[in-house]
Amino acid sequence: MSGTGKSTALAELARRGFRTVDTDEPGWTRWSERDGGCVWNEGRIRDLLDAQDDRSLYVSGTVSNQGRFYPQFDAIVLLSAPAGVLLQRIAGRTDNPYGQTPEERGLILQQVTEVEPLLRMTCTHEVDATQPIRDVVDELVDIGEQTM
Repeated sequence: MSGTGKSTALAELARRGFRTVDTDEPGWTRWSERDGGCVWNEGRIRDLLDAQDDRSLYVSGTVSNQGRFYPQFDAIVLLSAPAGVLLQRIAGRTDNPYGQTPEERGLILQQVTEVEPLLRMTCTHEVDATQPIRDVVDELVDIGEQTM
């Protein structure tokens, strides 16, 4: 969900030496009329997941075809926070313009109501993203170590 701190967590994981990919970055997704939204570029995701590296890989993103890749992940983690916290964070961020318009904030609230429950049903772990970022990242690292 937007505003949970995914990008901040990925940056800290990368700083700690882990491999990270934010699929919100250009080249990882494309628009699909058939799927009704953004989908992962499946060839690129397959190549990423097939690459051999001893370091844990943390991938961030929410798209309609992500479930096709769940069997290749050791863990599926949902970062969650109350809607009010998400909107407060989004209003205060300066590095990402998404969520600044009333329409985008409305879509975020709709996704919290409609998409987050679906993600919760398919995740293997849920992390409280209201914690300090170092605690969120420590929890992500622990999850990664448990699955290796």
